[in-house]
Amino acid sequence: MNALYILPYQVMYYDTDCGGVVHNLAYLRWVEECRTKMSAAIGIDWARLAKEENKHCVLVSHEVHYHSPAFVADEIRVLGCVESVEKSSIYFNFEVRRAEDDRLCVTVRQRLALVQAPQGRPCRIPMEWHKIVCAQSQHFGE
Repeated sequence: MNALYILPYQVMYYDTDCGGVVHNLAYLRWVEECRTKMSAAIGIDWARLAKEENKHCVLVSHEVHYHSPAFVADEIRVLGCVESVEKSSIYFNFEVRRAEDDRLCVTVRQRLALVQAPQGRPCRIPMEWHKIVCAQSQHFGE
């Protein structure tokens, strides 16, 4: 994956089950944190859009694949990128890897839709988001 953003993290005890293995909710929390920080870093301002235009991104789907476990105290990296932007949806891809050996733990694909509140109707993704994805693709030579 050509990561646009990398979130480093150390697995905490509360991220694991009684056997010290990371539980599924922890992976999703890390992906959410990575997406939020990555979005801010590339110029997607969720808060401004909500405050000024009353538009909100809502999670439509998570596609999660578990490859190998992470354990308490592991140093991990969550790698994120924007896959594509469509008319009213934006797709993100993530990998969670152990830093020590770069072992792939989890892959996640997310689809978010932009909706106008309070009606909850889908609305167009801002043109600047399309430009961000084009710039990202050119940066990685895709």
